Amino acid sequence: MRVLMVGDVVGKPGRRMAARAIPLLRAKYDLDLVVVNAENACGGSGINLSGYKEIAQAGADAFTMGDHIYKNRDIHTLFRDEKPICRPANYPEEAPGPDHLVVKSRDGVRVAVISLTGRLFMKACDCPLHAADRVLAQLSDDVRVVLVDIHAEATSEKQTVGRHLAGRVSAVVGTHTHVPTADATVFPPGTAYLTDLGMTGPYESIIGRRHDRVVKTSFTFEPSYFDVANGDPRLSGALIDINGDSGRARSIELIHLSEVAVAELEASAEGAGS
Repeated sequence: MRVLMVGDVVGKPGRRMAARAIPLLRAKYDLDLVVVNAENACGGSGINLSGYKEIAQAGADAFTMGDHIYKNRDIHTLFRDEKPICRPANYPEEAPGPDHLVVKSRDGVRVAVISLTGRLFMKACDCPLHAADRVLAQLSDDVRVVLVDIHAEATSEKQTVGRHLAGRVSAVVGTHTHVPTADATVFPPGTAYLTDLGMTGPYESIIGRRHDRVVKTSFTFEPSYFDVANGDPRLSGALIDINGDSGRARSIELIHLSEVAVAELEASAEGAGS
């Protein structure tokens, strides 16, 4: 089976790029499942009902979040309506929302999706390693494909989670830093790994925010609103090939699409349909 995991969608530029690119990628790669990190999807922090609908209608099957999960009140409505969104599993037991998801791929394969947050340079939370072990112990035997999103600042912590889960899950990918990394690999005996998927949003920015605002505040210490930038929107993520029977990954590839690349895919799709 082929899975696309999409890096942090940031604001309207990110949502629009996801809405354009995901259907094209589903067709080009014959995707079985699409998982999107959407914790920055609306206004740069959190997700609302319309933002969820926009990305879901584009073809996203499951959503992971992160440290901004509760920034928009609509998240509680999405949880109440049992939309496929999970909170970090290492948040307190009392935290709203499911600590993992089990969704079905296009061919009916049951897939677990687990979200974790890091502890280094981030808001205090429980141990992501213990949380992952706990969720894995809860999964039924027929759930062999397991996808993990580790939302963390430190590359070393993401690698630690990847090594801890190697051989027990299908993929461990990082989010949060908004910068795609060049270390896509498969840990034996079959766990795909990438330190950061990158950002789906405006790259003419500083991690999605207007760079003029960020630079000015860095010089002056004067508070400024770091609103979402607009220029050079791209989609960034990873294409992962997994054996649906064993749950073992065979390959992982970074996907990074500019507007030009998306336009070429659109033209190719139109040409094939004419």
